[in-house]
Amino acid sequence: MVSYKTLGLVNSRELFRRAVDGGYAIPAYNFNNMEQLQAIIQACVETQSPVILQVSKGARDYANQTLLRYMAQGAVEYAKELSGGKGIPIVLHLDHGPDFETCKSCIDLGFSSVMIDGSHLSFEENIAETRKVVEYAHQFDVTVEGELGVLAGVEDDVKAEKHTYTRPEEVDEFVKRTGVDSLAIAIGTSHGAYKFKPGDDPKIRLDILHEIEKMIPGFPIVLHGSSSVPQDQVQIINANGGKLKDAIGIGEDQLREAAKSAVCKINIDSDGRLAMTAAIRKVMCEKPEEFDPRKYLGPARTALKELYKRKNIEVLGSAGHAYDQN
Repeated sequence: MVSYKTLGLVNSRELFRRAVDGGYAIPAYNFNNMEQLQAIIQACVETQSPVILQVSKGARDYANQTLLRYMAQGAVEYAKELSGGKGIPIVLHLDHGPDFETCKSCIDLGFSSVMIDGSHLSFEENIAETRKVVEYAHQFDVTVEGELGVLAGVEDDVKAEKHTYTRPEEVDEFVKRTGVDSLAIAIGTSHGAYKFKPGDDPKIRLDILHEIEKMIPGFPIVLHGSSSVPQDQVQIINANGGKLKDAIGIGEDQLREAAKSAVCKINIDSDGRLAMTAAIRKVMCEKPEEFDPRKYLGPARTALKELYKRKNIEVLGSAGHAYDQN
């Protein structure tokens, strides 16, 4: 058993309270490799933002859960190095934990936060599975995110064809009976890069969000599937040999509006993948003789950093909040 506190990590409880009070959202960025992790930490140190490092089941399979844990510990020291010793608050979070055993494994390895995704289960089964994770996690002061409602789309092992909005009348009972620390809701966001077709007018159901806020006032709310699918990155990819389909994401203005409410954690992954892929393809096409991974992964890392800096400042509003006091 490894305590996240010995790794220099924090859980999300206090960060969420400050975010709700301050009208901003903590960035939750997924990572699978070193370059992604470097870019996330650089962006958040340079904007003085707290950050949630997210690891999906797919990332654990790809990079190895032990290596990911040590990478997160290294990220804490890297942040201190970049910030002159101050560091920034860093949470290591399991994204879309499929079952109790996966959540337990991550807690035992030093994760400071886990999500148990029981959204595919019946209401009562979801409560039972989520409560089981909460009871184990809270023994070690690890925070737990639950989910009500289903997001359509595909991201790693998470797949759903139909979207089911969260029912506001269920949230109070779910929160009380499970003891979760935060709740992911479905109000119109979607997983993956192919969220909506051109011509669609994707809207976050802010009316549902506000109804949920009335039911559980001040309780931390999470939005998944919140990438905006930047069209400039899609164009760069396709201009350099890619074949991405036309797609659009959630408008950043809508995300900023949501971040001013009880939404205190916003998950972004696909936008980062697009930015890195665009930078790599550009190098490969402009310099076909290049074979040094540093020469194309370096620009990809820079592109990701700049994207996430802008997200922190313009979309999430988290910039400047790394050192908020109680």
